[in-house]
Amino acid sequence: MPTSTHTESDSPTAVFAAEWEQWHAAHERRRADPHGFLAVTHLHWLSAEPSRLEGVPGVWSVKNDAVTVVLEASESLLRDGKELNGRELNGSAAKDGSTTVVFNPIAEREGINLTAGPAVVELAKRGGEYIVRPRHPENALLNEYRGTPAYAPDPRFAVEGVYVPFELPRPTTVGAAVEGIVHVYEAPGEIRFELDGQDLTLTAFNGHTPGTLSVLFTDATSGKTTYAANRSLTVAAPDADGRVTLDFNRAVNLPCAYTELATCPLPPAENRLTVAIEAGEQNPHERQAGK
Repeated sequence: MPTSTHTESDSPTAVFAAEWEQWHAAHERRRADPHGFLAVTHLHWLSAEPSRLEGVPGVWSVKNDAVTVVLEASESLLRDGKELNGRELNGSAAKDGSTTVVFNPIAEREGINLTAGPAVVELAKRGGEYIVRPRHPENALLNEYRGTPAYAPDPRFAVEGVYVPFELPRPTTVGAAVEGIVHVYEAPGEIRFELDGQDLTLTAFNGHTPGTLSVLFTDATSGKTTYAANRSLTVAAPDADGRVTLDFNRAVNLPCAYTELATCPLPPAENRLTVAIEAGEQNPHERQAGK
């Protein structure tokens, strides 16, 4: 009688779990990048009043959608490896050796990275305002990070759905983790699916990778085992029939779950689900507190 070569590790559930483990380990490595959001030390909102910013070289201001920084002769700030002080095309040097650099307007939710010694200085636009965020690899939040707890992967929470595009993309205004600002996203459509016998719908935004979708949501676990404000799920591009897979095991926390120096968007009202999605990343503060 032939001997079976099948092992328990070959079962669909074991394969599903192994693939999830690989994915989550890679996600954790990206999150702990030396210049990732865990390395952010300050969040500065620029104004027309020239100001020195803690942790950042220069005197900064913004007017008419253009950001200006004045660097003293002794200050160093690089862009793409090139020193801004006296060498930037749109910079001008003064008699005292200082250099004035003017940055072109930046689109909403975009930014540029500058280098100041071991730190990266992020200049970006959020909620219509300009921000500067230094990211230092020696930041305590980054060095003390010990990972994010998550539910054990469960195939039950990888559900099939149907993407239904809107006739026209809908501008959707949502709140933010920072009080007083809002984000506006274009929602190209919605995803309809069933979970625990309930017919559910999520408004979808465009994902970071062309063709993919992104959903922000809360559920009955939010504020209990998962972060209260939001979680995010990336959905692969729909097939020709609009079918998608919502694998909530891969729902992740946004930066605001870890730091107050983030401007993360909140879910639209219709994405606040009443069903308990016991899958994906949990509240990170349980582990950071050593609980």
